[in-house]
Amino acid sequence: MSIRTYLLASSLMSALTLAAAPAAYAQIHGVITVREAPPPMRAEVVPAPRRGYVWAPGYWNWQGRHHVWHNGTWVRARQGYVYSSPAWAERDGRWEFHRGRWARGDSDGDGVRNGVDRRPNDPTRR
Repeated sequence: MSIRTYLLASSLMSALTLAAAPAAYAQIHGVITVREAPPPMRAEVVPAPRRGYVWAPGYWNWQGRHHVWHNGTWVRARQGYVYSSPAWAERDGRWEFHRGRWARGDSDGDGVRNGVDRRPNDPTRR
């Protein structure tokens, strides 16, 4: 088989594989993108607060060909960080899923993230 024939066959196989992908699913840089909008959020009863934990609410996750509900749970708090819940956002007619994550917080409430704040624990500074 010549290189030209091999490249042509390889390109054809790639195109056929992409054409058969269910619901236009793609995952790039940890972001899941699909054509199908997630169902409405479910109402959850949030248990009583737990010291040292943050409530991570339930969310719709994409698994293969459909959305699957994951119940909320308590996650151990991380000092100096803020938890961002998983979320779906529409972009150009497609839906992107961003997983829950921890980000550097603003411990003194001055509007400047701790990572760039020269005095991140000064509650008197405004």
